[in-house]
Amino acid sequence: MHTQAPPAPRGAALKVAAIQMVSTPARDENLAVAARLIDAAAAQGARLVSLPEYFCQFGWTETDKFQIAEAEGSGPIQDLLAAKARQHGIWLAGGSLPLKTPDPSKVTNTALLFDPQGRVAARYDKLHLFSFQDGARSLDESRTMVAGRQCVAADTDVGRVGLSICYDVRFPELYRALGEVDLLLVPSAFTETTGRAHWELLLRARAVENQCYVLAAAQGGTHANGRRTFGHSMLVDPWGEIVASQALGEGVVVGELDAERLQAVRRMVPALRHRRLRTPAEL
Repeated sequence: MHTQAPPAPRGAALKVAAIQMVSTPARDENLAVAARLIDAAAAQGARLVSLPEYFCQFGWTETDKFQIAEAEGSGPIQDLLAAKARQHGIWLAGGSLPLKTPDPSKVTNTALLFDPQGRVAARYDKLHLFSFQDGARSLDESRTMVAGRQCVAADTDVGRVGLSICYDVRFPELYRALGEVDLLLVPSAFTETTGRAHWELLLRARAVENQCYVLAAAQGGTHANGRRTFGHSMLVDPWGEIVASQALGEGVVVGELDAERLQAVRRMVPALRHRRLRTPAEL
């Protein structure tokens, strides 16, 4: 059944939602959980919903993703996202999923943004590939992934939305290159170690310096492969204040984007207008 929400009045606060998961190696199990949580977010009035990075699979090994990788435009993961966006008439950000590349040993880590008609409105391939070593564990996404080449933003019913994925949050130049946006999406699977040290700090910094809202949907808990992700999915406002959050476990974090709050912050400290340097994309 199609249940698209009516247009919001000008200046009204708009609800958005970050879905937190503890994904497993089983794709279909994760898709069922994601579908249930998307339904819950839509029932609470969210007009844009974001899933976390790797929502469709948190594998035993780095190569498990090849088993579920899809060609762009087809496959059960993309079909579910399109159907749920269309069913609820919402903007749905698909966290990240693996898409095939010409190299059979590599995939892209891709965020797809679906419009309320279930069409792909934007595609973003993760630019910055994560690596981590703590003496006991070594991760290196470049072994199995191809990095993206461009930043991406899209106009939606809740404002202009900039796309990013997890490790990207450590690179402020990416967000500056997006220009002025109303909302940044940061679907993530931060490790417990790096998350405890830097997660909230980085999200609040990106919100303050770009004078926009930041919605970060995260993996949060202990996964079948033994990896612990930090969770703490949250919505941060343009002043750097946390609007809503959840520590660990699956759930839905709902908060409001307040257009008047956004403009008030930009009027109070007009930092975006005071910039003296420009990125190559703006020159």
